[in-house]
Amino acid sequence: MNQPIDPATLDSLDAIADCLADAFEDGDGGLISTAMKTVAQAPGLGELAAAVGMPSGELQAALMADEFNLDLTLEIMKVVDLHMSGGRS
Repeated sequence: MNQPIDPATLDSLDAIADCLADAFEDGDGGLISTAMKTVAQAPGLGELAAAVGMPSGELQAALMADEFNLDLTLEIMKVVDLHMSGGRS
């Protein structure tokens, strides 16, 4: 994720999971924050919201916040991990 991601390209849970997995793997807090804010603007946000179990608007507001809720971040990481390992090659 050396270049900014266009939110329009994140139109599925696959694309969102890839984006967030890259950011989490890098481990840089600034990169994770940027990735989450990008996901907040993504067309596929509804799929992530459904997987996390919260309304899209609420998830969007949480992702745009400067401070992330640890519980929500862990839930998102679980979704990304399950999605990445669930039948993808």
